[in-house]
Amino acid sequence: MLRIIGGFHKSRKIKEVNSELTRPTTDRNKEAIFNILGQYFDGGVMLDLFAGSGALGIEAISRGIDEVDFIESNSLAIKTIKDNLNTLKIIENVFVIKQDVFDYLNTTTKNYDLIIADPPYTLNQYDKLLELIVSRQLLNNDGIIVFEANKNTELLEGKRNIIKYKEKVFGNTKFAFYSTEEWLWKLDITQEVLTLLHLVM
Repeated sequence: MLRIIGGFHKSRKIKEVNSELTRPTTDRNKEAIFNILGQYFDGGVMLDLFAGSGALGIEAISRGIDEVDFIESNSLAIKTIKDNLNTLKIIENVFVIKQDVFDYLNTTTKNYDLIIADPPYTLNQYDKLLELIVSRQLLNNDGIIVFEANKNTELLEGKRNIIKYKEKVFGNTKFAFYSTEEWLWKLDITQEVLTLLHLVM
């Protein structure tokens, strides 16, 4: 069983996918992701790619995300996501889509505030994932992309206006965080102003 770490559904347990084809994000790593993203969300739309049990998307819902699209091609994983959502009585603004991730990225017209991709490590197509997200303009201006990978995987520093702004390794897992150049520039300016105000005060 997996555990929801924070928010409205904190401490509730959800099912893992009973398959060797999926790899659950550990509670420790899940907590690390959301510590970096921020503990809570003020709404927003999330895309959970290679969703598995749906644990990451459900965690985001528990912490305040408004809407999640769960994309998964494995039938057993799709059933597990639906079972977990039903257990928690999450029925609104959640969409469980059985489709190949790359096909979905090639056809969707939606935009997202948060995109998390946790593919099988052996797939190793992070460059293609980032290219599709960027070329199809699927990330909102202040949105964030998170890739989960094996610690030895080399991940792109960026693509066009999307820049990797943080990379962390926890055990055997690497997390890379990307956002738009414009948003990061504004964030840097804001942090500089806050620092100056703190010094003045």
